[in-house]
This record gives sequence, C-alpha cells and structure tokens, in this order.
Amino acid sequence: ESLSGARVLLTGASAGIGEQMAYHYARFGAEILLTARREAVLQKVRTSLFEGKHESFGLLHTHACTHKQIHPISLFFLLYTGGLDYLVLNHIGNSPFQMWNGDVEYTHWLMQVNFFSYVALATAALPTLEKNKGSLVVVSSLTGKIPTPFTTSYSATKFALDGFFSSLRHELIMQKRNVSVTLCILGLIDTDTALEKTRGKVYLTASPAAEAALAIIQAGATKVQEVFYPWWLQYTCSLWVLFPCHRNQVLQSYYNYS
Repeated sequence: ESLSGARVLLTGASAGIGEQMAYHYARFGAEILLTARREAVLQKVRTSLFEGKHESFGLLHTHACTHKQIHPISLFFLLYTGGLDYLVLNHIGNSPFQMWNGDVEYTHWLMQVNFFSYVALATAALPTLEKNKGSLVVVSSLTGKIPTPFTTSYSATKFALDGFFSSLRHELIMQKRNVSVTLCILGLIDTDTALEKTRGKVYLTASPAAEAALAIIQAGATKVQEVFYPWWLQYTCSLWVLFPCHRNQVLQSYYNYS
C-alpha cells in the first residue's frame, strides 16, 4: 500500500532484475519512469506493462549511462512527475566474466557507468528525495563485499558503491536529512546473461530474478540499510570477515580453478 502512487525512477529496466522490478512496482500502483540504453528491449517491457493494464509509467532511452547524461535524465523525471520518492539505481555496463587482461581503458569506462553515474544521479536527486522523505536504493553485488575471480573491474566498481553510499548514509544521518539509503547485496541471479557467463566456472545455484527484484523493492520501502539476497549471503560475508585464513579455501570450493 505504501508504494501506491509513489514516484519511482528505475534505471536498467529493460531486462533481468530491472525488468522484474518494473513489473512489481507497476503492480503495486507506483508511477514509474524506466530508463535503459537498449530501446527495442525497453519497448518490450512497455508492451508487457500495457498488457497488464498498467499505464502509470514513462520510458526514457539512454544511449549510455555515463555521469554526463544524468542531469537531463533527472530534469526530465522531475518535469514528468513533479517529484521523486524512490531512486532505484540498477544499471550496469557490460562486464565479461574473465581473468584480468590488462585493459585499463575498459576499467575506466566501467567505473564511469557502474559508479560515477550512480553518484551523479543520486546527487541530482537528493534535494527532491529529502523534500519527499524519499529513498535511495542502490543495487550492488556480493562481489562488492568479497573479491572473486573473473570480476576484477566489476568487483572494483561494486566495492566503490559500497564505500560511497555507506559513507553517504552516515553523513545524511549526521545532517538530519530525511533520506534513506538502502544497499542491496545480490548473489548469482538466474538472468540469461549471468547464467551464460558463469557456466562451467562457478558452482553456485542461481536465485530467481523476480524474487530478487521483490526483495529490493521491499527493502527500499521499509528503509532498511542493507539487504542480502539470498538471505544466507549475510552469513557468508560475516564469515569472510571473521575467518580470513580460510578465504582461499572458500573461494576454491565455489569456483572452477582448473
């Protein structure tokens, strides 16, 4: 009920977890603006929403989610809805699941997309979120808590998200600014892209994208500081911190080292 009529800006909404979040938010009666860089795929989400009789949404196609494009996006949303209650940052750049190959330029680009654009959009949205006592929801990953093989650049961007938004949360509390910050720590999710990349390399069971999307939405609506999906990831992270001498053994049990 609390999401009925809520104004939501959701990035990375054309597929996977973002697409599932779009369907959940629409079902809950939120007014949503969906952004993605793949226009044709985003239009398919639009068709699904219309077929489901959900009409309170807008679409915004972005060629690339770099921080230089963030202000036009935020201004468009403010004009479209007159405000903002939830900013859900979910977009990511394409990340090959492979060993480090020395491509520094790619890492710089990925940091722009996965980190700096998040910072820029959050910064632009903070005034209206504060006015509406809103929520900032940041979709991150277990690789932002635990460094893993095949994710050197991707893991770096997620660690950066954890550091920045966890610090920002404390600063907002110190300043008595009524904006909640929710960091979402996700494990392996059964999107087509993730399953294809990790096949034969990772010994983990993928969790359903629709359930992950719902966990993110519930966490944002209830203003929790962190949510782990699946739930047992929280214990994994705790054990990682408490028993550093066993880290290599843990990773070797989940990854194909051959």
